[in-house]
Parts: sequence; structure tokens; C-alpha cells
Amino acid sequence: MQLSGDSGRDRAYQHLRAVVLSDPAVSGTFINEQAVATEVGISRTPVREALLMLAAEDLVQLVPHRGAFVAPVPGREIAEMMQARGVIECWAATTALAAGNAPVDAMSAVLDQQRGIVGDGDAKQFIELDSQFHALLVAAAGNSVLGRLYDNLRAKHVVLGLVALQRSATRRQEVVAEHQAIVDGLAAGKPHAAEKAILSHLDSTGALLMHG
Repeated sequence: MQLSGDSGRDRAYQHLRAVVLSDPAVSGTFINEQAVATEVGISRTPVREALLMLAAEDLVQLVPHRGAFVAPVPGREIAEMMQARGVIECWAATTALAAGNAPVDAMSAVLDQQRGIVGDGDAKQFIELDSQFHALLVAAAGNSVLGRLYDNLRAKHVVLGLVALQRSATRRQEVVAEHQAIVDGLAAGKPHAAEKAILSHLDSTGALLMHG
């Protein structure tokens, strides 16, 4: 029985992070526990357990007698998230290059997939690929603690990325160009060029989110 409960909780957790919390429309609303339970095919108890896990990660706020609230991400937190990502990703670029294992080919392959859906592809898929692109670089640095910290940002990374796409008709093309600059810096073995490209990319996204 314990195994089954854990499985249901984990399935609910993955569904909430991958589907519910990555939807910009959910921001500012309460999560419908019964709807999640029905979608995943489980009871409400493991859904509540999953929400406790998400609350510990600051992805939802538990309000007594109301449930789990998905708070909009305030401007200050957006700025701090971009700053945190910049620190981790720049460190990862320098570390991976120094170790000779910068994932240039893997990142280029993801970028090619993004380039293929610049015109009319699914926005969620585009941003999932965006998240994968950056995660490949962080993983290559080989620090599991920083990797976990970075992974905790990924749910908000996706939802903020989707908001950025909604605010600019040209953002997909810009993202592809900015990602290419990061790959070029890594391929050339130039950490400063890679770091500059990473920070420029994050600044562009942050400015769009902060100012619309």
C-alpha cells in the first residue's frame, strides 16, 4: 500500500509540475485538487501530498480552508531568478569548458529542434526545449547540488518563458539567435564569450517579463 501511495503522489507531483504549473493561465488561481486527481487517475490524498512537496519548493502557497494557491511571480523574484540562473549557468559554462566537456553537440541538437518550430510550432514545446538547452549546460558541469537547485527553477522557467513568448511576436527568433551565441562561445572554447551570451540572453528575457 505504501508503494502505491508513493507512486500516486509522485505521479501527481510530476503532473502538477509539468502540466498545471507550467500554464500561465493558472497564475493567480487555486488548484482544483479533484480535477488533478481525476486527470491523473488517483484519489485526492496523494494530490495533497504532492502539493505539500510543491509548497516546500515555493511553487504553491497552501492557504487554510482554501487549498493550494499559485501566486503570480512578482517582479523582484523574476529579477532574482534571472540573477541566480546567470550565476549558475556562467559558472557551468566556465567549468564545463575547463573540463573539456562542454555539451556543444547536445545543445546544438536541441537548438536545431527549436529552430524547426520557430514559425508555427507549439509554444510549450519551444519553451520545454529552451529549458532542456540550459539544463544540458548545467548538468555538464557535474555539480549535483547546483544541479538540484537549478532544477527547482525549471517549473517557473517554463511558465515565465511562455509569458515572454506571449509578450513579443519576435521572441522565438530572438531566443534562437541568443542560444546560437551561447553555443558559438562554447564551441570556440571562450568562457567569457559564452558568459556574455548567457547574461545577454537572460537580460533580454528578464526585461521582457519586467516591462512587457
